Amino acid sequence: MIQKPIYITIFLITGIMLFNLSCNSKEENKAEVSKTDKLPNVLIIYPDQLRRYSAGFWSEDKYSKQVIGKPDPVLTPNMDKLAKNGVVFTQAVSNFPLCSPARGMILTGMYPEQNGIWNNCRNDRDDSLKDDVPAITDVFYEAGYNTAYFGKCHWLKNEPLFDEKGTYKGITEKPGGHHMNRYDTYIPPGKSRHSIEYFYQSIRDIHYEPLVYSNDPNAIMGKKDGELHQPKIFSPKNESEKIISYLKNVNEVRNPEKPFFMMWSINPPHNPWNDENTDMEVLRKHYNNTIHPADSLLAVRDNVDLEVASYVRHYFANVTSVDYYVGEVLETLKKMGELENTIVVVSSDHGEMMGSHGRKGKNAFETESLGVPFIVHWPKSLKGGQINDVLFSVPDVMPTLLAVAGLEENIPAGVQGKNFSSLLKNSDSKTVQKPEGVLLMLGNSRGVLTDRYTLCLRENKKPWDAKKSESLETGYIYDSKEDPYQLNKISLSDKPEIAEKLLNILAKELKRTNDPWYQEKKYDSIIPYTL
Repeated sequence: MIQKPIYITIFLITGIMLFNLSCNSKEENKAEVSKTDKLPNVLIIYPDQLRRYSAGFWSEDKYSKQVIGKPDPVLTPNMDKLAKNGVVFTQAVSNFPLCSPARGMILTGMYPEQNGIWNNCRNDRDDSLKDDVPAITDVFYEAGYNTAYFGKCHWLKNEPLFDEKGTYKGITEKPGGHHMNRYDTYIPPGKSRHSIEYFYQSIRDIHYEPLVYSNDPNAIMGKKDGELHQPKIFSPKNESEKIISYLKNVNEVRNPEKPFFMMWSINPPHNPWNDENTDMEVLRKHYNNTIHPADSLLAVRDNVDLEVASYVRHYFANVTSVDYYVGEVLETLKKMGELENTIVVVSSDHGEMMGSHGRKGKNAFETESLGVPFIVHWPKSLKGGQINDVLFSVPDVMPTLLAVAGLEENIPAGVQGKNFSSLLKNSDSKTVQKPEGVLLMLGNSRGVLTDRYTLCLRENKKPWDAKKSESLETGYIYDSKEDPYQLNKISLSDKPEIAEKLLNILAKELKRTNDPWYQEKKYDSIIPYTL
């Protein structure tokens, strides 16, 4: 047997000891990192039909310079606080200002042709979010997050799979065969729920009598997932209480060692706007006839029809009430020591016309309908500020939020939105390429929004009409700089150079998003698809 020289043996032993020490040191460092660099929680707050300028902070000097027209005189102290200590995208826009299509885009980062939703999901339509498309809840779940959803869903095809009492049966034969609601419907367990672990769904536009389904029996009086519960409580109040219970982990409904991803989709200030569906205590306190003797003191935009805007007090009262219950949730996070490391986003699916251009609701290419809030608040890692010169649209939410949370590599390959996380981290728009325009869509229209102009091409049918159209009813341009209230429609022939530029952007966006207009080359005598 040949023996090794003693100095070689000492050398090998020393090397092994150093290697082990190095490995132990690395493991200790890893443990330290995992303790101190906890992934952030994420909370998306998503009131339905909350228009961009319906928040108090827009009336302050710092923000009023960015307002197109006049802001609403509404009280929102909690949203104001988030804005002042967070980052505000002052040009956030809903590409498709309608409930279900907007939700399809925020969930998937994809445009309607890819995610499956071209109209509001309803019992006589086939629109439905595709099960095989990764949603933002799927991605956060796969990244190790607790996932939770509270409130309105409105992304699934409405089918007659219920009994007469609203219990989900999953079959169209008896005892099934009934719809539980005309529009939104219950999301059953499985792929359509997109990896949501804790589920608390509120259905129906009746704010004091929501139809509730949940997979937590403790939250619905012991009922099972799929059994209808009717709490008869103002839905924002009811949901905030359930969210606070979830955050405190009552009944051990989540793993407290994991971060959470939560979406809270609040129905108000969506219509109906009447005494029965409004927080009247807030209305009487803040929007009464003594404080505001005339509706014109509340509906202040120069393009408003005051007769149409007669519901302004009810709309503002529900905005202020929603803000109050948002504050209750934020205060809970603060007391738990979690607010500093929670990315809180406030946005909406679309705006509200509220009498502007003589209209109610949405489904329009005007600022009141298109403009939405977009506030990002994360005290631990983001400095407060404004991003004023970037058009931020709904498909951008998913990639931007994933990247801000440190999950940029998890962004699905099919996502079509843009990642603006560097803007949030640096608040410097020079660090990214700004979109020259964003695509606008309705059931009967396509268009483009730039930082100054709005282009609209509208077919000769209603937005919700399923019939095919082969002709355009109108095409026009708004100039928000010269005409902030969009009172003058400029014909394409009156501004040919501007029209050409906007039509070029439209053609590119229709192609990029695989829009049906591009697939069929609709109106190719106007839209330059070949370019």
